Amino acid sequence: MELTGRTRITVSDLRGDPRRTRTEKLVRYALFAAAATSIVISAAIVLSLAGETWTFVSQVELASLWTDGWFPRRGMYDVKTIVAGSVLVSAVAMAVAVPLGLGAAIYLAEYASPRVRKVLKPTLEILAGIPSVVLGFFALSFISPQIVQRFFTDATAFSMAAAGIGVGILVVPLMATISEDALRSVPVALREASTGIGARKITTTVRVVIPAAVSGLVAAFIVAVSRAIGETMVVFIAAGATGGALFSLDVFGPGQTMTAAMASQAAGTDQVRGEALTFQSLFFVGMLLFLFTFALNLSADHFVRRVRQAY
Repeated sequence: MELTGRTRITVSDLRGDPRRTRTEKLVRYALFAAAATSIVISAAIVLSLAGETWTFVSQVELASLWTDGWFPRRGMYDVKTIVAGSVLVSAVAMAVAVPLGLGAAIYLAEYASPRVRKVLKPTLEILAGIPSVVLGFFALSFISPQIVQRFFTDATAFSMAAAGIGVGILVVPLMATISEDALRSVPVALREASTGIGARKITTTVRVVIPAAVSGLVAAFIVAVSRAIGETMVVFIAAGATGGALFSLDVFGPGQTMTAAMASQAAGTDQVRGEALTFQSLFFVGMLLFLFTFALNLSADHFVRRVRQAY
């Protein structure tokens, strides 16, 4: 319909500039290609693990998967040894990272002034830039003799406790950063409402802010656990037992995790290939680690969806 004294508006006028439309399409296709590439890479990784894993599972004797220790060159592939080592090291790491990381996040989000936060946050994040091999030597040369062995006289020079503390220090910045983002995303109106009815700062933080941010805090915890389980160099250096390990639940003795087992056996791959199924066991452990972290993330995602609150 044409209006008197006005120019008629057609459908083509509403479509916008053709050049801008083409540019938006190109950007959309490029972003889709990036997303698809990440999926293809993930699938390729899983398939590369699946092939050698099937070779290992189809040829290994089931009795060798439940023995007294992890010694692949001797045909002993005790799964519980490396799984228990990973769980113990991760538990020690979380005992360090959760109170330090969450405490730092609460202070930065709720108590620190802008000037203090501007100094402390970058300083905290410097830890994330320290190479893990450096923290591994720090755990071996300082944490083990000065902390673990000093307070626990039966601890050995190489111990899962020292490795766990080193991994915990490595994970603190990750835990603190994600937790702080979750706490700061809580609407200010909730804090003001709590303060308005006479609640103290600590009460507001503990009874209002933290419950409101619980989904983000759980996500931070799961990411930190996944990072701890996947850490290699700190455990490889500080936990000892690089040639293999007997099954043990003693955190003050040497042990081996899934990642450290892969690293120790992958050194000198040409020699590993000649040792029965030792080479294939690397892929089996890799697949086991993938399934472990995948299940962990699925359960965490389910929990976060149940408790997430939208404001």
